[in-house]
Amino acid sequence: MHVVILGSAAGGGVPQWNCRCSICSLAWAGDPRVKPRTQSSIAVSPDGERWLLLNASPDIRQQIQANPPMHPRQGLRHSPIHAVLLTNGDVDHVAGLLTLREGQPFTLYATPGILASVSDNRVFDVMAADVVKRQTISLNQTFEPVPGLSVTLFSVPGKVPLWLEDASMQIGAETETTVGTMIEAGGKRLAYIPGCARVTEELKARVAGADALLFDGTVLEDDDMIRAGVGTKTGWRMGHIQINGETGSIASFADVEIGRRVLIHINNTNPVLVEDSPERASVEARGWTVAHDGLTLDL
Repeated sequence: MHVVILGSAAGGGVPQWNCRCSICSLAWAGDPRVKPRTQSSIAVSPDGERWLLLNASPDIRQQIQANPPMHPRQGLRHSPIHAVLLTNGDVDHVAGLLTLREGQPFTLYATPGILASVSDNRVFDVMAADVVKRQTISLNQTFEPVPGLSVTLFSVPGKVPLWLEDASMQIGAETETTVGTMIEAGGKRLAYIPGCARVTEELKARVAGADALLFDGTVLEDDDMIRAGVGTKTGWRMGHIQINGETGSIASFADVEIGRRVLIHINNTNPVLVEDSPERASVEARGWTVAHDGLTLDL
């Protein structure tokens, strides 16, 4: 199984276009300790030829250009991206669909709830129905979006996208609007969970034995954005678990047998982005890799 992390940042990327927090300021200044990062997306293939795109970042055109395996290779029109799978309806995961509108056939997969949030917005009709097939997938239903690649969706604690929030919105609910994916090929297993509000016993059992886990690294501490002085929301309010602490992701997975452990979907205010920081050293010492754009895994 071949895995390319196309975008490793949370919504807004690094540096965020309008942000002068301490981390974005380093990135704007070209400090090599903070690599620029685009918004969250990965690509997975069983053979290096046919690829499944997981989440369509607003930065998808830039990501395709930066990664040769994603380039068109034959004829006048071609793409090695054969399918797209959405793990939620957040803007940073669906806006890139508007770029993938140039008459290129592929299949768009998502749960009924996630797909409905896309279908209800008519701007996405630019992906013509006779070109892009939309396929609903039920939770715990294994399917093959690309030959040789088996995928199963499962619910994780989360929330609805920001643009769909209303008075009935619940944080930490396990529904079909925020899902994780288990991807299998060649006897290897990859768990991809870019958004998760807490780690449950069921989730730990689900990912146990995986060869790699790509997991929500949005915030180091629940109040990262507040400490940085650029926001009032906590990680929990945004539907994301913190990395540190007794109930954080690193402690929660500490007793679970997993191969490679990678933090993805990292917010621009998260100090682990600074390569020589004590925060980066701490997560690495506990066995985790901080993802960057272009990071590849061959499982």
